[in-house]
Amino acid sequence: MQVSHSLSSVSVSFDEPNLIASAGLLPLMTLARDAGLEDLVDQWVKIPTDKGANAGLKISSLVAGMLAGADSIDDMALLRHGAMRKLFKSVYAPSTIGSFLRSFTFGHTKQLEAASSRFLGNLGTRVPFLGAEPEGHYVFVDLDDTIIEVHGYQKQGAGFGYSGIRGLNVLLGIVSVPDCAPVIVAQRLRKGSTSSARGAASFVTQSLNNSAKLHPEGSKVLVRADSAYYSQSVVAAAQARGADISVTVRMNPSIKKAIASIEDDAWETIKYPQAIFDEDSGRWISKAEIAELDYTAFASKKKSDRIAGRLLVRRIPELNPAKKNGQETIFDTYRFHAVFTTIPQDILDTAAADKTHRQHAVIEAVNAELKASALAHMPSGRFNANAAWLHAAVIAYNLTRAAGILAEGNLPRARMQTLRTKLIHIPARISRSARKTKLHLPKNWPWEEHWNRLFTRVHAPPPQTT
Repeated sequence: MQVSHSLSSVSVSFDEPNLIASAGLLPLMTLARDAGLEDLVDQWVKIPTDKGANAGLKISSLVAGMLAGADSIDDMALLRHGAMRKLFKSVYAPSTIGSFLRSFTFGHTKQLEAASSRFLGNLGTRVPFLGAEPEGHYVFVDLDDTIIEVHGYQKQGAGFGYSGIRGLNVLLGIVSVPDCAPVIVAQRLRKGSTSSARGAASFVTQSLNNSAKLHPEGSKVLVRADSAYYSQSVVAAAQARGADISVTVRMNPSIKKAIASIEDDAWETIKYPQAIFDEDSGRWISKAEIAELDYTAFASKKKSDRIAGRLLVRRIPELNPAKKNGQETIFDTYRFHAVFTTIPQDILDTAAADKTHRQHAVIEAVNAELKASALAHMPSGRFNANAAWLHAAVIAYNLTRAAGILAEGNLPRARMQTLRTKLIHIPARISRSARKTKLHLPKNWPWEEHWNRLFTRVHAPPPQTT
C-alpha cells in the first residue's frame, strides 16, 4: 500500500459532525436494551445521592465504552465524538462515570451482580449461546481465578497472591459446549492475596444456577476445575445441584498410595501432543499413558461427607538430561497427574474422561480475552469501584459473544478482539431524511454480510426506498 498523494496536498480537519467511529455499537446496544440492561440496573442498583441517579444509563454507557475497546475510565471519552448523540442518549463524561463507580459499596456491587445475572438470562432467551445442544452430551461449567496486575500502593485489596504478582484476584465461572464459544455466567472480585478456594463452594452454586438459564432443564452438567478447588465443600456443592465434577487433585499421601497400587499392565497410551497413530496395532504411539481406579475422596471425613468416584491418573516420563550424553537410566520415572471425577464409566471411558478434563483449559482463553480488553488493568483505587467495573466488563464480553453468534459465519467462535474489529469498529456517516435516520457505511466492507445479518436480527430496519 502506498500513499496516493504528496504530503503537501493533504490536510485534515476534525469538523465532521455526522460521523461515528464505531457503528457496531448500534446493534449491540439495541440488543442490550431489548434484553433489559438499563431497566434491570435501575430496578436493582440503588445508589443514593445525585451520583447514583440514572444508574441504568450510566452502566449502559460503561458497557458501550468497553465494547468499543475502553480499558480505563478516561477512555470513556471515545463515546463523545461526532454524531454519537444522534444515535444514543445520555453519553456521560468520564468524570461522571468515575464519580458513579466510586459511589459503589459492597452492597451495591451485589445489586449490580444480581442485575447482571438476570440480564444474562434475558439475553439467553434471544441468543442461542449453547447452540443446538446435542442430547445426552455434557454442558461444561469451568471455574478458575486469575490475577489482574495493578501498580501503586493506593489500590484497595491489592496484594501478592500465588502468582507472585501484585494485583487483584478475579474468580470466573463459564459455561460452554464443544461446538460453541464460552459465556461467563458468574464473576467475583477478591483481594489479591486471597486463597483460590475461598468462597468456591458458594461460587459453584452461583455458577450452576446462572448456567441453568442458558441450557434446557435436565441437561447433564459437568463442573471442571483445577487442584485449587479440590475440596469436599466444592464437590458436594456441585452434586447438590445435580452436576458431575471433574477436578485435578493434589499429590497427597492418599493419592500417591492409590497410584502406587495400579498394576503395570493397567496403563494404556492415549492421544497426546505429538502422538502417532499405529494402524497395525490400532493404538496411539505416545509417551503419555493413563489408568483409573475406584476412589473414595475425603475418606478422613465422616461417612456422610465421603464421595465415591473415579481417580484418573495420567503419567508422563520424566525428562532426564543425562540421556543426551548416552547415559541411560536404570528404570523409568514418571510425572503423575491425577483427576477425581464422578462421571460414570458408561458415559465417558478413561481416555475420554481425561481428554474432557484437559479441555478445562478453555477458560484460560477467556482470561486472556478479558485482560486484552476491559481488564487490562483495574482503573480505580477503590475496591468496590473495580468490582463494579468487573461486572460491566463481563456484560460487555457476553454482548460481544452474542453479536458473533447472531452474525454467524466464522464469527461465533471468534475472539473478542476479532469481533470488535469486524463488527464494532466500522465508521459510519449519519443522515436524516423524511424523519428517518440512515447510516452510510464503507463500501466493500469485508464483513458486510455479517454486519447486515447482525443488524437485521436485533434491529429490524425500515423498508428500503428505491
